[in-house]
Parts: sequence; structure tokens; C-alpha cells
Amino acid sequence: MNPQELTVIEHIEELRKRLVICAVFFILALIVSFYFAKPIIKHIQYSEQAEQLTLNAFNVGDPLTVYLEVTFVVAFIITSPIILYQLWAFITPGLHETERKATLKYIPYAFLLFVAGLAFGYYILFPNIMNFMMQLSDDLNIQQTIGINEYFGFLFKLVVPFGIIFELPVVMLFLARLGILNPQLMVKFRKYSYFVLFVLAVLVAPPDIISYILISIPLFVLYEISIVIARIGYKKYQVAEEMRRQEEKEIEQKIRVEELLAEQRRQIEEMNQ
Repeated sequence: MNPQELTVIEHIEELRKRLVICAVFFILALIVSFYFAKPIIKHIQYSEQAEQLTLNAFNVGDPLTVYLEVTFVVAFIITSPIILYQLWAFITPGLHETERKATLKYIPYAFLLFVAGLAFGYYILFPNIMNFMMQLSDDLNIQQTIGINEYFGFLFKLVVPFGIIFELPVVMLFLARLGILNPQLMVKFRKYSYFVLFVLAVLVAPPDIISYILISIPLFVLYEISIVIARIGYKKYQVAEEMRRQEEKEIEQKIRVEELLAEQRRQIEEMNQ
């Protein structure tokens, strides 16, 4: 077996180990989340967004489905720091010591931004969309009969993606710190990025300009924050690269000096003989 194949196998084995660790912690989180699912469901049922609604079960298994969905989502939130750490641990063997220490610090911030995204989706995005939908139903004289399974499914489809989107600044910082992403490219393609973010807002928001603006502005702000943070990370990368090059030059100079001294000693020994 050649070294390249061995390296691939080692990477696969390392990935398998990381996935097993994530799975074990996720199962433990599921056990914990199982006890928190019921109060969370009741809190959402009697929250301001749902207090005027009657949530119905159209199938016998809907209550169990909702219970399991909430359990899985809560378990994912609890396990997310472990998943981020295992991802970092899988990538770091290819990084230098300074890069390992620097990127490890990003994990708590990534988790906090994830929670902030969930909060934005639940307290700002979801209520506005529900209000729009209920107002539209009233204008059209439509009596909505909402299933609890559909209600929670709609909630999760809106909230969880925004938790992931809010991690954009940390992801950009991580890539810039490794030299993979140049913030100048983010500035160069800003208008295209804004267009993509606005399309994303249009896809998830109710069809009115106020909702588009309400959702687009936080996304634009996130992008600008990502540019600023990426610049900081890229400067640190450039400084680290410069220090690395200086160290390599010093090592090369030491090797050359040692080779010259060894050559001189060899010549002296030959002359003495």
C-alpha cells in the first residue's frame, strides 16, 4: 500500500471517529431533550404568535411527530458546539499551531451567533410571516384550520436555517484566517452577494416590501460585518505567513552556516593528513 492510499484511509478513519463522537453526544442530547420537549411545545403553543390559533392534529401520529421533531431540534442545538469542535479537530492536523489556537476560539462565537439566528427567526421573522398569513386569510374570508404538525414544521423550516446563516461572520473569519478567502473578493462581489441575499429574503418572506426589507437588512449587515471580520483575520494570516517565511529563512541560513563549517572542518582535516 502506497503512502497516499494510507493517508486517505487514515483520513477516513479520523472522519469516522469524529462522526461516532458526534453521534454519541447527539444520542445523549436526545435523552436530555426528551424531557424538555413537552414544556417547549407548550411554550410555543401558548406564545403570542399562536395564542389566537387552534392547533389541530389531523393524524393520530401528529402529536408524536411534533414531540420527536422538537426533541431532535433541541438535541441538535445542544450538540452543535460538539459538532463544531469535531469539525475543527478534523481540519486542524493540516494547520500550524498558531492557526489551531486562533481558530479554536471561534467555536463559542459560532454557537452564540447560531442561537442569535434562532432568536431572530423565532421572535422577528416568524411572527411577521404569521401575521401576514392570518391577515391575508381574513382579507380573503378564509377560515384557516392549522395542523400542529404543519405549524411546527413551518416554524422549524424558517428558524433553523437563519441560525446557520447567522454563523456567516465566523465562517468568513475562519476562511480568511487560513488564507483561503481574501476579503477583497467579498468587496468586489458585494453587489452580487446583496442580490443573492435579497433573493433569499424574497423566498422566505411574505410578499410585501416591508417584510423584504425587514429580512434583507440583517442579512446585509451580516455580510458587512463578515467583510470587516474577514479583513482582521486575513491581516493576521499575512502576519503569520511573514513570520513563517522569516523563520524558514533563518533556518536555511543556519543550515548553510553549519554546512560551511562542516566543509571547513573537512578541509582542515584533509590538510592535517
